[in-house]
Amino acid sequence: MKNFVFISPNFPMTYWKFCRELCNNGIRVLGIGDSPYDDLMQELKDSLHEYYKVSSLENYDEVFRAVAFFTFKYGKIDWLESNNEYWLMQDAALRTEFNITTGPKNDDIDKIKYKSVMKKYYAKAGLPTARYHLVESLEDALDFAHMVGYPVVVKPDNGVGANNTFKLTCDGDVEWFIREKDEAVYIMEEFVKGYVQTYDAIIGSQGQPLFESGNITPNSLMDIVNDNGDCIYFLVKDLPENILDAGHRTVEAFGVKSRFVHLEFFVLYEDQEGLGKKGDVLGLEVNMRPSGGYTPDMYNYSQETDVYKIWADMVAFDWNTKGTGNHHYCAYYGRRDFRRYKLDDYEVMMKYGDKMVMHGRIPEALSGAMANQMYVANFDTEAEMMQYYQDISATYET
Repeated sequence: MKNFVFISPNFPMTYWKFCRELCNNGIRVLGIGDSPYDDLMQELKDSLHEYYKVSSLENYDEVFRAVAFFTFKYGKIDWLESNNEYWLMQDAALRTEFNITTGPKNDDIDKIKYKSVMKKYYAKAGLPTARYHLVESLEDALDFAHMVGYPVVVKPDNGVGANNTFKLTCDGDVEWFIREKDEAVYIMEEFVKGYVQTYDAIIGSQGQPLFESGNITPNSLMDIVNDNGDCIYFLVKDLPENILDAGHRTVEAFGVKSRFVHLEFFVLYEDQEGLGKKGDVLGLEVNMRPSGGYTPDMYNYSQETDVYKIWADMVAFDWNTKGTGNHHYCAYYGRRDFRRYKLDDYEVMMKYGDKMVMHGRIPEALSGAMANQMYVANFDTEAEMMQYYQDISATYET
């Protein structure tokens, strides 16, 4: 029996489904988390062979001892995974120390964690990326901004999501950033005139895609977080050929094997000197885990499937035994509590209830990026989806 250590199996909130499907495939699932056992969902308890509580998942020594205990009790650990960007480096360190070969180790981490290092692998895939500079001082930051022109974007070179990501539009903004920034290493990039489209996939041990999807974010996640904007994104009904090609080349260039991936690309709105023509695809960043929030469930609704099972099938059999059904656009809209919308919750559900697949409150930990109240609906045409977005976003604000 394979031994699988799942780090933080109770957060994000839907990850117990990964454990359930591993268990259903005959794998011994060993959980490590900082929540009391009694606080776990019953469905998660039923999926775990054993659970080891640590006082904090931030305490590496405690987590190390938990893995050592499981190794002593059950034998060699075959897999260790959190499927969570936040624990990516810790996961790699634990795999290195316990010689777990089914995921990235310390030697592999730079290319999948540091945005500056990712760029050379995108180049290997034949994809251009925005010019960049690692910020050291006000002088060099201003020199780079003047060279590429405003606006520029700054973010931690090793960061999660859109946290501490800023668009700077003038010298004064750069001076403010240098004055206020923390001690992290920041990357400054030229601003790309494009929208973000992703290639999301479950990749087998030979680099073969077992499931493929992707989303488009019409408004920037950076702006959502910084400006308290509503959250809008949707899963495409079918991936366009240019994104499929970029995704496949990126998987090969990064040497991805046996993982869920969320690869981000820019698609240019217009010609941009030094980057490409309108419609060209540029590399943005790679994420070696599923897309965040409720997106895994949206994959399921969009393609009438179960990605939790497909991922567990990859672990157990290196194949997809589930398949997919009809494809749909799956549209997420996150509303902010402080806005006055023309359609209240009842009216939204009366109008779109037959299309709605998810509806409810967003946990506080996710509300910065995903807003406070979510509505997720399936549509068969892009026109229907755009009407939905127009109706649900209308406010009384001027």
